[in-house]
Amino acid sequence: MKLDDCNDWAKPVTAPVWQIAARGFALCGAALLAAGCAVVPKGEVATGSAPAPSAEPSESVLPADRGRHRIALLVPMAGDTAAVGQAIANATTMALLDTGADNLRITTYDTARGVGPAAQKAIADGNKLILGPLSADAVPAVQAAARPAGVPVIAFANDASVASPDVFVIGHLPEQSIRRTVQYARSKGAARFAVLAPEGDYGSRALSAFDNALRDFGGALVRREGYARGNTSIVSAAARLRAAGGYDTVLIADSARLGIDAASELNKSSRNRARILGTELWSGESSITRSPALEGALFSAVSDQRYKRFADSYAARFGAQPYRMATLGYDAVLLTLRVARNWKVGSTFPKKALYDKGGFLGVDGAFRFNTNGVVERALEVREVRRGEVTAVDPAPAGFGG
Repeated sequence: MKLDDCNDWAKPVTAPVWQIAARGFALCGAALLAAGCAVVPKGEVATGSAPAPSAEPSESVLPADRGRHRIALLVPMAGDTAAVGQAIANATTMALLDTGADNLRITTYDTARGVGPAAQKAIADGNKLILGPLSADAVPAVQAAARPAGVPVIAFANDASVASPDVFVIGHLPEQSIRRTVQYARSKGAARFAVLAPEGDYGSRALSAFDNALRDFGGALVRREGYARGNTSIVSAAARLRAAGGYDTVLIADSARLGIDAASELNKSSRNRARILGTELWSGESSITRSPALEGALFSAVSDQRYKRFADSYAARFGAQPYRMATLGYDAVLLTLRVARNWKVGSTFPKKALYDKGGFLGVDGAFRFNTNGVVERALEVREVRRGEVTAVDPAPAGFGG
């Protein structure tokens, strides 16, 4: 099983480990929960292996629970994405430890052995909520097992198309990043837009989001260029775009590395420089600060205001930096604990509580679920400026009900 296309939130974080006590984040986690809030994530690379999570492995028969809710965590514990699954499992354990929660039993089911069988086992074991899976293509198999049992799913995927009345998508969505960035660029005078987007699902979603944003906020789309990912064709596409001209702003819907290549071609000349827009894939990428072609570039992502404390606490506990995506597991547990205040053990999970219009507060800021089951996140706009990435329009603190 692979993670969703272009999902850089699944990279481990390479920032250094600071010596901040783990109990510091424990206080933060408890405070977020006490405030009636929950949590959210993004990603880069961990060095070294983290210890196994304390969540109990699924046995043929689980112990009887009369005082704890049974929650299933569906992540890969073997194969190419095992490190991401392990980090999420660690984060769920960390959330329980930080909050001192004793009313949840979280059992990890290894999807590397088959997503469908893992989900079926989770249902047979009496779990009332499923956290996972990682990728959108694994959601149907989980839903097939969970829906007949009336068990909702909070999927870590970043594809809104798999959301439904019983599947809630909590991953970071590129469409929301593009929309937020276009809105801000328009407020700063951007009027004539062009776009470079890769072939495939991510590119199609980026183009659709871009078209919708221009429809809602104004601006003209003067040209679009596509290319195959994984080679130098983005540079050729950028050259064609530069030759055609007629734009003042260009969205590059791809990774930071390819964004740098394309921007260098687009802004070869100091005259008629285009303002570059990126996506959430650029978050945490220091390389963009070293490219003169990206001076003034804009992109949107969740705030990192609380993330450092989370990462430091994780490293202190597990001896490695987390994958940025691990916060999804932490946030999902906090969200569950918030709902569990009014949830009777053994009864159906009260999924209506997930539709709270005021939303929840997490590691990555405010978020809520819309009626279609898709997460909505409060994003900040960042600008590449003089060798740094600066937040130029902060993320809203909440949704105001």
